[in-house]
Amino acid sequence: MSRPLALLILTTALAAGAVGCEQQEARTALSYTADAKRAYDEAMKEFQEHNWLESQALFREVKRKYHYSKYAKLAELRIADADFEQEKFSEAIRGYRQFVHDHRSDPDEVGYARSRIAEAQYKQINESFLLPTADERDQAVILDAFRELKGYVHDYPDGKDSAKIRELLVEVTARLMRHELYVARFYLARDNFQAAVYRIQYAMRNFAGGPSLRGPDESLDSGLEAEALLLLGEVYLKMKKYSEARESFGTILRDYPRSPLVVQANNFLTYMKERGV
Repeated sequence: MSRPLALLILTTALAAGAVGCEQQEARTALSYTADAKRAYDEAMKEFQEHNWLESQALFREVKRKYHYSKYAKLAELRIADADFEQEKFSEAIRGYRQFVHDHRSDPDEVGYARSRIAEAQYKQINESFLLPTADERDQAVILDAFRELKGYVHDYPDGKDSAKIRELLVEVTARLMRHELYVARFYLARDNFQAAVYRIQYAMRNFAGGPSLRGPDESLDSGLEAEALLLLGEVYLKMKKYSEARESFGTILRDYPRSPLVVQANNFLTYMKERGV
């Protein structure tokens, strides 16, 4: 066999081998993805039937066996979702936070995880904490929920879950506002006027309705701003700070004309006018 002919045969064989390897790699990649999807779908069947523990075990297998597929990433979310559905909110939050940390380049799924963190924080608030009789209780859990909810609304103002998260934020914000007004009244009853003023101002500065509470078409304020201003005006009256009291009552008339507290604000202004203060 001549040397040129031998080289031609060798080159042809190598080319055929390369094509065969490429085809085999393509088939292997397709098979890997198909197997990952099949395993994920099997886990989803258990999830949809509310077999939470069984589904989590299968999702963990998807993560282990198909780590380089998109289904491994989705499996991480579903594991956290299963914890959420079982009301294991601390575990769910850890899972979602880990996902956010590991997959920052996936804005859609990260946005979903962030909304679930915020909702889970809200759900950790015991229902009794939302009642007026619990106003003196520790606020740490509620503050955590407030920060997460507010953070999500700030970062995803037009997100798919923004409307729902805003509603939760309004409820939690009102709860925090009521607590501060409760404490302010406590100080007022003991003639600690300056402390009362500080608590009302803190409430107005941090929890009064603002852009973070508003949706695209409406304002979802807590509804307690006028109450805070009325209380602030009363405290200033007792402190004989008449200018500040007049300003507080006047703000109610100007900014919250539909509030039923407009009547009381007007009454206070009339009282001050009649007494020349």
